[in-house]
Formats: sequence, structure tokens, C-alpha cells
Amino acid sequence: MTQRQPVLFVPHGGGPWPFMQGFGPPGMWDGLRSFLEGIEASLPAPPKAFLVVSAHWETERPTVDADPAPGMLFDYYGFPEHTYRLSYPAPGAPQLAARVRALLGEAGIACDEARGRGFDHGVFVPMMLIHPRAETPVLQMSLQKGASVARHIEIGRALAPLREEGVLIIGSGLSYHNLREFFSGDEAPRASARSFDDWLTQTLLVEDCDARDRRLGEWLDAPGARASHPTPEHLEPLFVIAGAAGQDRGRQVFHGEFWSKSVSGFAFG
Repeated sequence: MTQRQPVLFVPHGGGPWPFMQGFGPPGMWDGLRSFLEGIEASLPAPPKAFLVVSAHWETERPTVDADPAPGMLFDYYGFPEHTYRLSYPAPGAPQLAARVRALLGEAGIACDEARGRGFDHGVFVPMMLIHPRAETPVLQMSLQKGASVARHIEIGRALAPLREEGVLIIGSGLSYHNLREFFSGDEAPRASARSFDDWLTQTLLVEDCDARDRRLGEWLDAPGARASHPTPEHLEPLFVIAGAAGQDRGRQVFHGEFWSKSVSGFAFG
């Protein structure tokens, strides 16, 4: 009998962080590494497939990569040469891609199909820690560029039946993503990150999913929101996850500080 999977929003960190020495203060990444490496053991059953919504892929309409053997897309710059020779040879999931397109179609949401793009680092970096054996199919899905919070929640809601089919849905982003301020030691960005992280955690703890989704729809008015996210793409995977969560209440399953900026991960179910 297939066991229902939770849904997760995970921080994917900065660039190829697990595969470099000296990127950030000593020990800064240890908590995130432990969290990601422990996800599989925390699940009710091994997933039949992973569906990863990456902050690093935005398209005019939701799009799934139906390639049966995705390659690698090294969409980061200026890092050591060896980080451009990483490999994550997990199989793709063409059948799951077709199922996703069908579910979205039933909800009146047009979904496109792509091939040949490859796993971007919003996918392969966390997945190399979550599922290092790379045996289980992985399907990457894009965000809808410029879409509202409500639209991304609607997309997630359409995908919710996959949970009953043994698919682990992961949103890969960051709860703080202001590249201009990330490395700043000033107090103002630290305070903004803390304030927004606190607001986000409290929002996802709300038991009534309609009230939670309304609060998410007003995220730009939250304390520290605009300073934490000058652009929304690293938060938008969370909106998809919230939609797929349905009635499940969220909980904070990871909290850390990257260059003194608060960053969290969340689970539902």
C-alpha cells in the first residue's frame, strides 16, 4: 500500500556550497547539510519519485522536464572548476511528467513540456544530499514567471493527489534571498531576515489553510519582506508547496543563519 508523502520547502543554499571548502564561516553549512541528509530517513516510506519545483526555473507557463535522462545545468558563476564537473545521474520521470500535465489540465492550468534542460542547482545540490544514491526518478518543474501567489497555490493544489501516489513534492528556494545584502554585516539586513523568518514561520503554523493562504497572499506587507526578497522567485516554491499541503499544518523543520541571515525550511504532513 502506497503511503502518503509530506511536502517540503527546503533551502538549497548558495551555489555549489556542499562541494567547496571555505565557502562561508566555518560550520555555517553544517546544519543544512544534516537536515538535507536526514530527509529520506524522516519519510513514511521511500518515495516512488521526487517532484522538485526549483526557484531557478521560471517559464511563461508551468513546465516539466520530461527528459528520461536529464543532464546537468551549472547555472552558477565564478566557482571552482571542479564544481562544474559534478554529476547527479538520477533518472528522469516522463510518466510523472505526463501525470503532472494531466492534473494541471484538469484544474484548467496549461502546462508545457521541455527536454534537454538538465537539473539546475536548485535541484541537483539538495538532491545530492537528500538522495545521494540517485536511483529514484526526479522530475523538475518550473515556476510560472510573474504569476500571483494564488496562482502558485492553485498549481500546488492541483498536484496534491501525487502525495497519495508516493511522490515527494519539494519546493527548493530560500526564505531569505537578497544577494546584495547577503554578505553584509550590517544589522538592518539581519533584522529584516529575522523579522520575515518569524512572520513566515508563524504564518505556516496557522491551522486554517484558507487563513494561511490569505496571509501568504499578503506576504509583501510582512515585516522585512521586501528587504528579504527584492524579487519573489526564491519564495514562490513555498507557495506551490502550501497549495499541495491542503489542510496540513506547516511546521519549521530547519532553521539556520547564513552570513547571519535567518533561513528556514518547512514541512507539511
